[in-house]
Amino acid sequence: MEKKRISLKNILILQLVIVIYTLSGVAAKGAAGYETLSWQFILFYGMEIAILGVYAILWQQIIKRFDLSVAYANRSMAILWSLVWAVIFFHERVTINNVLGVLIVLAGTILVNTDGK
Repeated sequence: MEKKRISLKNILILQLVIVIYTLSGVAAKGAAGYETLSWQFILFYGMEIAILGVYAILWQQIIKRFDLSVAYANRSMAILWSLVWAVIFFHERVTINNVLGVLIVLAGTILVNTDGK
C-alpha cells in the first residue's frame, strides 16, 4: 500500500481537528461544575455533544489524508492542547512532569511524522 505524503498544511488541519476534539473536555469539565440537570449543566453537556459531533465528521475527512497510524499518533497531541486549555480556562498549574510528558509525546509525534527521512 502506498504511503500518503504528509504536508505541513495537512498537519495543521489535523491539529485543528485535534484542538476541536480537546474542547469537548473543556465543555465536560464546565458541565461538571454545575448540579446535574441544571440549565448550565445541560448547556455545557450539549456543547460537549455538539463538539464531539463536529469532531467525528472532521475526523472522518482527515483520515482520508493520512495513514491511520500517523493520524492516531498525532491524536496524542491532545495531551498538549488539554494542558493549554487547563491553564487558560481553569487556571491549573503546570508541573515539570507535565512539561516533560508533553515533550516526550511531541518527540514521538515528530518521529512518526518524519517517516525516517
